[in-house]
Amino acid sequence: MESSFQVMVARTEFIRSRPLLGHAVAVLLAFGALWVRFALGSALNGYPLITWFPAVLLAAFLGGFWPGVTASVLGGFLAHRYLIAPDAPINALWPVGVVAILFFTINVSIIVGLTSGMLDALKRFRQSESALQSLNSELERRVAERTKALHAEMTERNRAETALRHLQKMEAIGQLTGGVAHDFNNMLSIVIGSLDMARRRLTGSELPQLPKLLENAAEGARRAATLTARLLAFSRQQPLEPAPVDINKLVAGMSDMLRRTLGEIIEVETVLSGGLWRTFVDAGELENALVNLAVNARDAMPNGGRLTIETANADLDDRYAMAYADVTPGQYVLVSITDTGTGMSAEVMERAFDPFYTTKDIGKGTGLGLSQVFGYVKQSRGHVKLYSEPGQGTTVKLYLPRFRGTDAPKPVPQAPAMQGGSRDITVLVVEDDAQVREMTAASVHELGYNVLVANDGAHALALLKAEAIDILFTDVVMPGLSGKELADRAWQERPALKVLFTTGYTRNAIVHNGVLDQGVALLTKPFTLPQLAAKLNEMCGG
Repeated sequence: MESSFQVMVARTEFIRSRPLLGHAVAVLLAFGALWVRFALGSALNGYPLITWFPAVLLAAFLGGFWPGVTASVLGGFLAHRYLIAPDAPINALWPVGVVAILFFTINVSIIVGLTSGMLDALKRFRQSESALQSLNSELERRVAERTKALHAEMTERNRAETALRHLQKMEAIGQLTGGVAHDFNNMLSIVIGSLDMARRRLTGSELPQLPKLLENAAEGARRAATLTARLLAFSRQQPLEPAPVDINKLVAGMSDMLRRTLGEIIEVETVLSGGLWRTFVDAGELENALVNLAVNARDAMPNGGRLTIETANADLDDRYAMAYADVTPGQYVLVSITDTGTGMSAEVMERAFDPFYTTKDIGKGTGLGLSQVFGYVKQSRGHVKLYSEPGQGTTVKLYLPRFRGTDAPKPVPQAPAMQGGSRDITVLVVEDDAQVREMTAASVHELGYNVLVANDGAHALALLKAEAIDILFTDVVMPGLSGKELADRAWQERPALKVLFTTGYTRNAIVHNGVLDQGVALLTKPFTLPQLAAKLNEMCGG
């Protein structure tokens, strides 16, 4: 808090800041001292200069150094003019001589010097104090900005760590579900193959209910196969066959189908961006993802609403990528699906992509729709972002990497086609699982082909040297020689040999990063008899 003296100095600063006003005050004070001296009369006889000391002090305080000097010089002149006889000799006598003049000069010099110095010191102090306050204010501002920046960095870091933990959790669940799906696919291969064989051989005359029972069993097996396919999609282990895709054409082509699927109470709107980039994805799986999202949106709008599908070009920068550990900065094609439904709470959003998690009633959902979409987009090296609020609807944004090429990769040339469905065509079935091998061989034989079997790669190589094999139908994951190694050795001896791979587990030699190797023919487990027939017919050129 400032003292009363500092306050007084501050209030008189306007006089010192105006030199003419300061000198005018000095002149008034000098004449004022003369008036006081006359007013006191004989009381100050012998002290002709004494009343000018306060005047000089006040002039120096109010006006500064030079007004103080003005008051001093004018005071001495007035005293000599009006209080000291003009004819008084200039000598060392008091109070009219040299001694009096020197005494006055020395004292007013001290008064003016000290007062001016004090004012200058106080001015510098106030300037220093002001500079210090400014520095403190600047420091506080910088500290506040840095604190805000650190808080933002901590928020971004926490969000990134949360996203990383979620990604690691999803990776762990994906590995578990992928392994389960692999084993389950082998079991389903036996079940589905056996049911297909039974339906081909049994007419229903044996038992009237038999066709219906077989159909029910087959439907259950198909649903189980669909379930494992979704698990593989979530775990990013489904084999993809990507190609350059125009998302605008794909969405436009799906519009009518979505309107029929969702029903009349759901309004379907598409907003397609002009100049949209192409992306390199599996178009069929992308259609499945969009259908899954549309069905989820329909279920969130039981009383009707609007579903909007938008496309746009998007750039995800480094700052965005820092917040999401699984995002690579770059250019993406954005597909945004928005509904006007019930929305999700923060707790539901956090688990929305977890497999088997659903808020639907029992029997109305598997909890694999969003997880399948998540796995597919991640396997396609894209990014999924979910926005939702209770009562405000939901938006799912799919970011798919931009394709900068000019065309799809050229397929590997195939050997000349053969005519299929004949005992003249020999298929070598290679499978390490005895039951699956037996079922597969029976299915191939049922389709009219001559069949040989081998339980491993070494046995298969021996048969290839000894027999006229037209098609090698081999599992990929086997002990010893893998299916791919077996095929490579066989092609060295017989370049024209046709090879059909089968597997229930895609992390192997013919599928890399979820993408099927170029030119590879693959039939994923579990497969039905019609699917096997179509694939073998395709291999034979039929």
